[in-house]
Amino acid sequence: MTALQNLLSSLQSARKRAAGSTTVFLRDVGHGLLEVSHNTLALVGLLIVAVLVFMLSHRDMRQSVEQKALSWLQARHEARTAGTLEALAGLNEPDAITRATASDPRELTRQQAAVASWLSRRYRVAPEPVARLVQEAWTVGAKANLEPTLILAIMAIESSFNPFAQSPVGAQGLMQVMTRVHDDKYEPFGGNHAAFDPVTNLRVGVQVLKECISRAGSLEAGLRYYVGAANLPDDGGYASKVLAEQEHLRQVAAGKSVSITAPLILPTPVTVPATLTGPDAKPVSPGEKSATEQVALAG
Repeated sequence: MTALQNLLSSLQSARKRAAGSTTVFLRDVGHGLLEVSHNTLALVGLLIVAVLVFMLSHRDMRQSVEQKALSWLQARHEARTAGTLEALAGLNEPDAITRATASDPRELTRQQAAVASWLSRRYRVAPEPVARLVQEAWTVGAKANLEPTLILAIMAIESSFNPFAQSPVGAQGLMQVMTRVHDDKYEPFGGNHAAFDPVTNLRVGVQVLKECISRAGSLEAGLRYYVGAANLPDDGGYASKVLAEQEHLRQVAAGKSVSITAPLILPTPVTVPATLTGPDAKPVSPGEKSATEQVALAG
């Protein structure tokens, strides 16, 4: 019995010693790992500090790293939000309105507002961009000594107020200017792509029109030059259409009621203008009247 007790006592003592040794071993391993971790973190920290100091002393490298990091973050964000409304919200551009060709029709004069409203309804285009073009036609027309109704009539016949229109021969924009022929006129506006900016196309078109009238000596002949029919026996009714539309716009500007479906036909005869009254005065068509008035325009 005593021998059995001694054996059990020895086993218990051995188990305690083994447990104690294991605990000491594990504690030593833990302390070792902790020390290694501390040393590793310290080393990583030192490396980070060294890299930061190096980058701060090299501005170009710092900017490059910042740009790459920003690009990476943006790419990650775009990948995460792709196909969501949040992705579309990222396309917001508050300054986009500065590129819009539009004006408040309420800011126009009575004549301009009447013309803008009529054109908007006749050609089924928004009143705001038409209002801006009407304003520009009045401003540029005064500087070029051309009637704004003539400028607007040409735009109407040429493109129906489509700023992106292009003819088979390469005439482009509102006034269908031959961009490759008049590329020098677009240089002050930044290049040929300005042909699709409505205001720029209007201004360049007026320059071309003025040159055509000056070369031909009259409005109707100038219109034949403008459409490229100067050396042809017939302009296809182009000049008549422009002058008919100009007459509609004149009447609208004068406060008269003109149907938005009015045909492009010159009414004859018409009231003789005051400048032609006298014993030798006789009724003339709007086209003849315009040609007479171009004495000042061709100068």
